[in-house]
Formats: sequence, C-alpha cells, structure tokens
Amino acid sequence: MKELRVVFMGTPEFAVASLKELVENQVNVVGVITAPDKPKGRGKQLGTSPVKEYALSQNLNILQPTNLKNEEFVEALRSLNANLQIVVAFRMLPEVVWNMPEIGTFNLHASLLPQYRGAAPINWAIINGETETGVTTFFLQHEIDTGSVILQEREPIHGEDSVGSLYERLMLKGAILVLKTVRAIENDSYTLSPQNETAELREAPKIFKETCRINWDQPTKRVYNFISGLSPYPCAWTTLEDKNLKVYSSKVSEKEIPTGQYNSDHKTYLRFGCSSGSIDILELQLEGKKRMATTEFLKGYKI
Repeated sequence: MKELRVVFMGTPEFAVASLKELVENQVNVVGVITAPDKPKGRGKQLGTSPVKEYALSQNLNILQPTNLKNEEFVEALRSLNANLQIVVAFRMLPEVVWNMPEIGTFNLHASLLPQYRGAAPINWAIINGETETGVTTFFLQHEIDTGSVILQEREPIHGEDSVGSLYERLMLKGAILVLKTVRAIENDSYTLSPQNETAELREAPKIFKETCRINWDQPTKRVYNFISGLSPYPCAWTTLEDKNLKVYSSKVSEKEIPTGQYNSDHKTYLRFGCSSGSIDILELQLEGKKRMATTEFLKGYKI
C-alpha cells in the first residue's frame, strides 16, 4: 500500500466537498493550493475562496500563487514533497506543476469524458438536452481534459434539473469518486483507460454574457433547456420593454404567439413566443430589481 502525500488544488464550493471527503477520511493532505484573496462586495474587503475557508478551519498548509510558474511558488510546492496532486475546479496548470509528483496529478471533471471537455460541462449538458452525465477522474497531460481515465460514475439528468440542482449532485458524487480514486491509487488497484474519441464529441466552452441571450427563434424544448442550463448562474436573459430581464425558470406552453413577442394576463403569466409554442417565465429578475416569482413581479409591473 502506497503512503500518499497529497497536494489539493481547488477554489470554489464545488471543490470543498472533495477536500472535505479527503480530510474526513484521514488522507494525508500536505498542502492546499487555491486562488489569491480578492476584493468582494461594495466595501471591497478581501474575500477568501471557499476552499481556503475550509482549509483554514482544518489548519491545512495553504499556498495562494498569483503565477503558477513563479519560481518561489514552484520551489514551495516542491518542498511539500507530495507524490500525488489532486485538482478540482482550479485553473490550468503548467507542466512544471502537474508533472511534479511521482505518481502524477489527477483531475475531477464534471462530465463523462471525452464528452464535454472544457470550462462549463454541467451547463452545456443541460443546454444540449442530455439525459445523462457524470463525473470522471483522469491523469493530466498536455492537452486539456484528454488524459487517461481512472474512474467514472454516471448521473441521470432529470427533466426538471437546472444547473443548480445537478451541480449539487455532481459535487457530492465527485467527492466520493475523488476518495475512491485515492484509495485505488494507494492500493494500485486501478486500470487506466484512454479516452474514446471515435464518437462525435461535444465541447463545453466557457460561457460569456452574450452566450446567455435567449434566442426565441427556436423550439420550446430547446429554449427551456437553455434557461435551465444557465440557472442560477450565469443566467439566461432577454429584454422586456428595452430592459434586460434575467430568466431563472420556465415551463413549456402550447399557446401559439408570434416568435419573440410576449403577452401577459397581468396576474399569473408572462409568455414569450418561440418558433413552435411558447415559454411561460416562472422566475425572473428585471434590470435594477430583485429576483422574484413572475406572479409577484406582475403585481407591481404593468406590461
């Protein structure tokens, strides 16, 4: 059985679940690498990442490099004498970092690789109407998200799922898979599988604000998936009387109204026409206002 010295790399909440799983199961985490503190909120007070907050609570050794190629950081990382590195929701690593430990560096990715390589796999799986996704651990190599697969777990996508609900399930399932992968490495009881690239591959590129604009000239199911695949963040949007309108949830309607136009009974629904049928918006946020149910919004806004 290998004695592991692990460095963990991650920043957002998604990564905390994996780090917590390792710590609570007595994995020897000798260092945590996370993003530098950044100004947050109106007061611009320095805020720490969720991973740093948890690492501090466990008295773990923390490094926060601004430049992953910086010689001082590389030497500090090398001094930890780790033989395995684990990456969950962190930035792209230079080879001098990922190739440092004897065993290697493995990454947790929120898709069934090779499908949905890229920065936003959960979003794009829902946007594209997939009925299944999952989590994958794989060893890093030069090309992003292409290394040999260690383990995978599948997860169904339900019709009512948003990014928020699927994110929670994959975060927890991924944490368990990270620990399972560590145990397999400790016991040398795993087989690496090259990623199968014979199928048509779907990518998961980074999402920008303009990506999130709703195209009403599409079938209702496509629009519904698009809204769900961006909720609650970064959020799909359209315009209502020249103001930006974020759309958090919706449902498909059979009512036919012209594409891109909207109507309302001023009490219960706000409906936009698609290329076939229409979409009822259930939860929204108008520019300058707070997030609310459409029924609440219509009490104070006349269309």
